[in-house]
Amino acid sequence: MILFTAGAAGAAQSPLAPAFSAVGVDGKAVSSRQLAGKAYIVNFFASWCPPCRAEIPDMVALQNAYKAKGFTFVGVAVNENDESIKSFMKSNGISYPVVMADQKLVGAYGRYVEGGIRSIPTSFVVNRSGRIIQIISGARSKAVFEKMILDALKQPKAVK
Repeated sequence: MILFTAGAAGAAQSPLAPAFSAVGVDGKAVSSRQLAGKAYIVNFFASWCPPCRAEIPDMVALQNAYKAKGFTFVGVAVNENDESIKSFMKSNGISYPVVMADQKLVGAYGRYVEGGIRSIPTSFVVNRSGRIIQIISGARSKAVFEKMILDALKQPKAVK
């Protein structure tokens, strides 16, 4: 189910993505400040979630294809522990940053979803201007993710 989508004309009115700062599972800092000017998809997921597991290989492939163009996924592991998620990342070749979910991060993004984030996977597509242009609940195919990435990478048009 697509919860929200903003076309090119509506992107300027789209909400700003929440500011966040976290330490990734790999020990490196991950923040909205570091992502400024980049397109990214924040994906709330879990290693024990079958639909989440199904979309991970496509996300890894797209991360590898679009990283050099200024795109990244940011995984947010829900109801996990460090060891299980580290093992899951290694076995699935996840090369994008993954942080552990906490109430602050879930709440910051959940305010854009009626009733909050209640199912996973849930993804928030953020364009280069730092605006949420799509919110998607449920797994997506590689082709759908690729279209979302290309939309997020488009340079915003100057407002006249």
